[in-house]
Amino acid sequence: MLNLRMEQTEKPKASAEKGLLEKIKLCLSKKPLPSPTERKKFDHDFAISTSFHGVHNIVHNQSKIRKLIWSVIVLGSVSLVVWQIYSRLVNYFTWPTTTSIEVQYVEKIEFPAVTFCNLNRFRTEAAAKFGVIFFLWNIVYKVVHLQEIRSNYSGFKDATDFLESHQNFSITEFVKKNGFYLNNRTLLECNFFGKPCGPQDFAHVFTEYGNCFTFNHGENIQAKEKVSVSGRGLSLLFNVNQGEFTDDPALGFVDAGIIFVIHSPKKVPQIDGLGLSSPVGMHARVTIRQVKTVHQEHPWGECNPNIKLQNFSTYSTSGCLKECKAQHIQEQCGCVPYLLPGNGIECDLQKFYNCVSPTLDLIELKGLCTMGTHNSSCPVSCEETEYPATISYSTFPSQNALKYLSKKLNQSQEYIRENLVNIEINYSDLNYKITQQQKAVSVSELLADVGGQLGLFCGASMITIIEIIEYIFTNFYWICILFLLKIPKMTQGAPPPEHHLEKRNHIEEC
Repeated sequence: MLNLRMEQTEKPKASAEKGLLEKIKLCLSKKPLPSPTERKKFDHDFAISTSFHGVHNIVHNQSKIRKLIWSVIVLGSVSLVVWQIYSRLVNYFTWPTTTSIEVQYVEKIEFPAVTFCNLNRFRTEAAAKFGVIFFLWNIVYKVVHLQEIRSNYSGFKDATDFLESHQNFSITEFVKKNGFYLNNRTLLECNFFGKPCGPQDFAHVFTEYGNCFTFNHGENIQAKEKVSVSGRGLSLLFNVNQGEFTDDPALGFVDAGIIFVIHSPKKVPQIDGLGLSSPVGMHARVTIRQVKTVHQEHPWGECNPNIKLQNFSTYSTSGCLKECKAQHIQEQCGCVPYLLPGNGIECDLQKFYNCVSPTLDLIELKGLCTMGTHNSSCPVSCEETEYPATISYSTFPSQNALKYLSKKLNQSQEYIRENLVNIEINYSDLNYKITQQQKAVSVSELLADVGGQLGLFCGASMITIIEIIEYIFTNFYWICILFLLKIPKMTQGAPPPEHHLEKRNHIEEC
């Protein structure tokens, strides 16, 4: 039954194709086939009238030597044109790019976002009560940053016992309540371009340093303001309050001061490896420049403009990697690690050790979250803004300023020296540098190059190409008439084969 149905469906198709061929043959049969003389005249007329240079010289010259010379010249020019066009096409499809660097001078320039963190991450009182928090935080940090964790750490058993007795303990909530805070006691002075500012102008953000605060965040009103004078910008006076905030020197946190990073208001702060630090008793003067980098999309470059992030408004490679890791961990462990974006349940220490750490090892081993190339999980950004900084330090405060601040804050001079940090961030010049990756050859430039080669060697243009196409199409049309009409008639009029004649004689004898 199945074969019968297939045969029934194939028959209409075959009959339709046969009917189409019959129509074509009928249409062509009405067109007379030109005689050899007419075809020769058509070739001659094309040779003497075409705008393709050199062909008419072959036809008009009576001398065979001249005909040969012009034939060699025409064939050589055509060969050179083919070679040049081929090399141009090969070069174009290697997708070459050029890099241009341009400096733009402006009257006003956007001020970047600046994220500040205290090098002493936790309040002393809470750390004394929950001393295990240092170890817990250290494990979280090491796992997220793909560093090895071992169960033979001295505090691992204490941490496990602590979490078993505190089932609902949340590292996030603990850090938010007992980490560094920003108010009039910790931010003593704030001045932005001659205007006073305060803690309300900072946005809270979690980083590996716990509670951090971003000035000129994308959602803050200052992000819309621009600096119009170089040498002026943001001036801050912090009180790190070492008596109230502390950290564990056994884990490597032995400094006192403020660590900060300068970044785009639309970008997630990345303090690890990029942060600048200012110790207590110092005045840090930071001069910055704005550098914009524009990458081409594939195949000229490696960026992909179609990638959108779920937890960040603007695409960045670091934000994409965080989302990628968070997604794989949530699928495998059913929770989201602290410091990674997402709306899932926070992973506790047991899941960090038993599930999150092996999952991150698997991500690295199988390359599930890669970066750089266009086909990776997180290609480079199509456009990114960076702020290279130059920083210099001086002792703060001076002897006279020390007496003034001691009286103003009602604190001892020793307290002033050991707790205050002064930071200034200014633009060096009102300009920015654009480093732009551009297409080395556009489509219009390719066409212009090919047209120039055709005109140089053959004197040809687009009209010439159309003439040649018309000539080839006409000859192809005549060949179709010859093969579809004349050859079948010739085969029908041919004498039958010898074995057919033998069968016919045998029938007549019978």
